[in-house]
Amino acid sequence: MPKFKYKAKNMNSKIVNGMADAIDESTLRKALREKDEFLLECREVDAEKKAYKMKNMELSDFSREIENMLASGITVIRALSIMMERNIKPNVAKVYKALYREVQQGITLSEAMENSRGSFPQLIINMFRAGESSGQMAETAHKMALYYEKEHRLHTKIRNAMIYPILLLVATVVVVIGLFTFILPQFFDLFEGMDAALPAITVMVIGISNFMTTNWYWLLIAVALCIGAFRALLGTPSFRLRFDKMKVHLPWAGKLIKIIYTARFARTLSSLYSSGLSMINAMEISASIVGNKYIEGQFGPATQMVRSGSTLSEAIGSIDGMDKKLVSTIFIGEETGNLDTMLDSIADSYDYDSEMAIQRMVTIIEPVMIIIMAVIVGTVMLSVMVPIVTLYQSIG
Repeated sequence: MPKFKYKAKNMNSKIVNGMADAIDESTLRKALREKDEFLLECREVDAEKKAYKMKNMELSDFSREIENMLASGITVIRALSIMMERNIKPNVAKVYKALYREVQQGITLSEAMENSRGSFPQLIINMFRAGESSGQMAETAHKMALYYEKEHRLHTKIRNAMIYPILLLVATVVVVIGLFTFILPQFFDLFEGMDAALPAITVMVIGISNFMTTNWYWLLIAVALCIGAFRALLGTPSFRLRFDKMKVHLPWAGKLIKIIYTARFARTLSSLYSSGLSMINAMEISASIVGNKYIEGQFGPATQMVRSGSTLSEAIGSIDGMDKKLVSTIFIGEETGNLDTMLDSIADSYDYDSEMAIQRMVTIIEPVMIIIMAVIVGTVMLSVMVPIVTLYQSIG
């Protein structure tokens, strides 16, 4: 139950400050009146805290339950009362209870979701609003359940696919640190006693090893500063724009990244347009879902093109960072009058393409990391073996 901080006046006109649990402001007012106190102002304490942001799978489960209960003839308010009593995470339960209180006061589910201070993304709010207007709420909830389930699956595949390359990277760093700080120094006394000049590769490796062993703390500070500076720069609009632009123009990898962005845009646009939203609104919402500021920034002019009478295919074709297959598919849909069908088809196609793109990226990253590790280890071995072989040859 929400906790309210309130200011009231008693029968003696004395100001009373306090805190109390109540379902809403009206309930609090009645409770205070029973104590001969009259509410002057109040605010919900929990409202001052940052709202819990629902994750993709939680959004999918929420949509699926709404779909199933509405299809069974259960009202929205009854569905919410059932959902919030189930064995779910405490943060999710709080969100459900907040929705229940709002809907209980007579507002729609989409309005309650919008009042949740960021718990729900704008996409699902607009989709549910369209479903309420068209009377197809169950169908809309079904689309959202599938949409967020696919988003969850894609993010999980990306995360799982990156585990092995990250482990290889960590192993490479550990091996390099071990070689340069523990293994190599054991050979230095041997090398210093040699009369012949050391090979350039050995001199270079010894210099790196000496630097790492004597300045390791500065290296740690430098790495931490670089990571912190990079994260801070990503928070600035200008750097984020340049960084996102660079990602879609990377050699080879840029094409795969474009496919992932295009898949996300196509799936969102298809869901919104098929639910009855205007193309302008669908484009604006879909642009914010892409996850790339460079691409998102180009949707302003593209949307204006559609407002001015240009076709959707012409507008999307003007955006740098979108896969060109999307433009040709939309053009066919416009020419045949089956744009909604073609959007559904291309969205499914790009879902598959994005999964293949992730697999191809991992297929390349893994051998690259292994090659980098082999080059580093091989360089160190050469720097050690060449002087030793030279020493034995001189003795012989």
